[in-house]
Amino acid sequence: MVTDVPYSALGQIAANPEVQRVREVAFAALHVEPGQRVLDAGTGTGEVARLLATRLGGTGSVVAVDASAEALAAAYARDEGTCVQYTQGDVCRLNFPDGSFDAVHCERVLQHLAEPDTAVTELARVTRPGGRVCLVDTDWESVAVDGLPYPLVARVRAHLLATVVGQHLDMGRTLRRRLLRGGLQEVTAVPVALYFADPVAAAAVLPMVNPAVPAEAGLIPTDLREEWFSALAEAGSRGDFLATLTMWVAAATV
Repeated sequence: MVTDVPYSALGQIAANPEVQRVREVAFAALHVEPGQRVLDAGTGTGEVARLLATRLGGTGSVVAVDASAEALAAAYARDEGTCVQYTQGDVCRLNFPDGSFDAVHCERVLQHLAEPDTAVTELARVTRPGGRVCLVDTDWESVAVDGLPYPLVARVRAHLLATVVGQHLDMGRTLRRRLLRGGLQEVTAVPVALYFADPVAAAAVLPMVNPAVPAEAGLIPTDLREEWFSALAEAGSRGDFLATLTMWVAAATV
């Protein structure tokens, strides 16, 4: 959920119960039905695309688009005969005719784009009139940790926000505005607070609490790394560790 997450870690993120809870909110907002044609824009290794495919009842199709050929190769290798079609493309310049899809899903992509509103316009363009667009993204400024000394948390959090996460720290809470300005209708926006009561549970989603992430990744200031992970371990042992992060699910009708 930060930039440059290794593809091997994406499966751990997808399996996390808190992330699964966010996706259930998104799927409910997207209203996917059997027989529909669905786009998963910025699919990564395709976990969401394959979940969407299971909701089509053996009919319809899912097109999974990503800019990275490497990610798509990993997605294809993980696929076990679903109806997902994988293709390389840019979410800001999609190679599909107007109204190609009944529903479009885009998760944790816009925060990394220089022109997220261009992507929103494209996602709406390729959705048929009456079809649904669902955007999921992070409000990184909401990240909070308890159970560790506050000055230490404050320094690590400031470093994370300044150097590691995507270009738009507030993307999650701006999704509703972007859909409205894009001319979409029936816009809804739901905040989903991810909650982690121990460092191990949080590690898959918040890599700055994962000691397996190498120092070279730059998630923790070098001079604080030993103190940070020692404090995390102590909080985990005491049972008073807490981490939260808010994600937003915004959906609308074209």
